[in-house]
Amino acid sequence: MWQPNKLEQERLEKLERLQALGIEGYPRRAHRTHTAAQAVAAYEALEAQDAEAAQALEVTVCGRIRRVNLKGKISFLHIEDESGRVQLLLRVDELGEATYDLVKDKLIDMDDFVQAGGVMMRTRAGEVSVLVHEFVLLAKSLSPLPVIKQQVLDDGTVIEYGEFSDVETRYRQRYADLAVNRRVREVFRKRAETLRAMRRFFDDEGFLEVETPVLQPVYGGAAARPFITHHNQLKQDLYLRISFELYLKRLLVGGYDAVYEIGRDFRNEGVSWKHNPEFTMAEFYKAYIDYRGVMDITERMVAYVAEQVTGSTTITYQGHTIHLAPPWPRLTMRDAIRQASGIDYMDYPDAAALEAVIRAKGGSVAPGQPWGKLVSYLLETYVEPNLIQPTIIMDYPRDVSPFAKRVDYDDVHVERFEFFIAAMEMGNAFTELNDPRDQEARFLEMAKLYRAEDDDATPLDEDYLRAMRYGMPPNGGWGMGVDRLVMLLTDQRSIRDVLLYPHLRKEEGTA
Repeated sequence: MWQPNKLEQERLEKLERLQALGIEGYPRRAHRTHTAAQAVAAYEALEAQDAEAAQALEVTVCGRIRRVNLKGKISFLHIEDESGRVQLLLRVDELGEATYDLVKDKLIDMDDFVQAGGVMMRTRAGEVSVLVHEFVLLAKSLSPLPVIKQQVLDDGTVIEYGEFSDVETRYRQRYADLAVNRRVREVFRKRAETLRAMRRFFDDEGFLEVETPVLQPVYGGAAARPFITHHNQLKQDLYLRISFELYLKRLLVGGYDAVYEIGRDFRNEGVSWKHNPEFTMAEFYKAYIDYRGVMDITERMVAYVAEQVTGSTTITYQGHTIHLAPPWPRLTMRDAIRQASGIDYMDYPDAAALEAVIRAKGGSVAPGQPWGKLVSYLLETYVEPNLIQPTIIMDYPRDVSPFAKRVDYDDVHVERFEFFIAAMEMGNAFTELNDPRDQEARFLEMAKLYRAEDDDATPLDEDYLRAMRYGMPPNGGWGMGVDRLVMLLTDQRSIRDVLLYPHLRKEEGTA
């Protein structure tokens, strides 16, 4: 139950006074002819042609009051909508005392939403403004928005402080964060632009956008612990998907040549600066290409999206200048690990021997890990932190890559690659298996490798194998975390800063 504080109680009393005057605090209708930006642009365009005609331009704008400057019988307000801010000039002789006093007496004040109709003008100070003739309250703010103050240091660093500087509070109250932080709103505009650009790229490449089930009877397509739910009528446990992969590849069996999906995945795992239990993935599968063809598409797609969103294929991320234009360096996993750590994992063909050499080098791994997971540990520890510029690492161990075809030079590695930017793994791709017998053997092999307590085993999917037996064309597949790409393009260090509603621990004191 809401318990108003002193400021909120004062605002409640103002609302009651307004209602006593016959003024609705939350009227049913609003009217707007121009956004703030449109009003200013329209005036400036007309002013350049005919200054006198510009003074007769009538507009009605709406927005939240973000600044108030009371000066006796004349007052200046700034209101803000999504497009920006515009100044309102209120004069008692234009509005009449009854309406003007609502502002003068602060019955309508900071953070309220208002509607203002009038003519455009330029003040003596040179600011394009609305000379208001009609002024209407649209929504009374009962809780004042937080105040954020900024200090700009000599090196250009901006330090935020004040009552809303706590990061977790901003995440919990994202609505207030957006209301007071234009910079945050810009991040999510760029997120939307990123998604639009990705769709344009794939559509122009001839891919078909599709949708696959979120609730799945068998989860798969990735190594992750799923969320489990229950369908009451069917009396059946279901899983929130951890990947789109197996459903998308079924569509290649069905006759589509190239499909993609952008949507939510769910993984019941840890939370970190680059992990959230609910996140946005993009995946595609294309017939008649292998993982090298997928590499080419990856490079072109990332460069295209960066160009569309930022205007350049060169970006700045956390102090690093990063060049996204193709081509990118391509290294085998074996070469990359050998160069970075001095360990050639092929010299240690069993898990016990590889675990021993890792420990001898000071590494810390859980005992009894499968060989492929130990190789992955070497990559994550010695290679990944240094991959600032976009880099493709290819040819992964078979026992951590259940859906990829073997390379042509040994039986240990498969045609799989991951690409890294700014020391982050951005995506994963394969020359996909299309032999159902090989796929079934991989499922069974994976089941033997993983222990009962492992949370990322890959379950055998009988229906997927049935689909493969009808015949699946050779194809290349690819998946990328969209949130991490947005982090790059908006220079945000944490995934929480590019998610409108990141997952947080339960707030203390809530039911």
